[in-house]
Amino acid sequence: MAENESTINAASDGEATSEEIAALKRERADLYDRLLRTSAEFENYRKRTERERRDLSEAAGVDLIRDLLPLLDDFERALATWPDAPAGRPGDAVEGYRKGVELIHRRALELLRKRGVEPFEAVGHDFDPTWHEAVASEPANGHRDGEITAEMSRGYRIGQRLLRPAQVKVARA
Repeated sequence: MAENESTINAASDGEATSEEIAALKRERADLYDRLLRTSAEFENYRKRTERERRDLSEAAGVDLIRDLLPLLDDFERALATWPDAPAGRPGDAVEGYRKGVELIHRRALELLRKRGVEPFEAVGHDFDPTWHEAVASEPANGHRDGEITAEMSRGYRIGQRLLRPAQVKVARA
């Protein structure tokens, strides 16, 4: 530091030597290099924290969506087993309840679609352990070995990211 002060004092007196000027230029270049490196490190830090924030937000959303999927399963089971109106009674009340459940189911699916969640078809496709979870098997009467014959619970994904595998019944030879 004292050397720099003497260099500055000498330079201000107009008596700077070429050696002193070279030393100042080297120091200036070193400081400029450190400034550039610090700027680049800060930019990398900013990008990394933004990416981590986005990933954390997405992970929290995925957890919420996974928690909602069993609710959709219950709606689908309720709709699949909905009874017809009893004999001798008007079916308006039963049909009204059914329409209400269908409306709630559609709204839940639409909410998930807005978030990029989509169900994927399994029946008729070949079993793939990446996307399917086999919960039962049955003889392959009229089906290929490994073909999915029934879906117990629908599988869901966001883009190509699996949220939940489809629980399926698989044909075996």
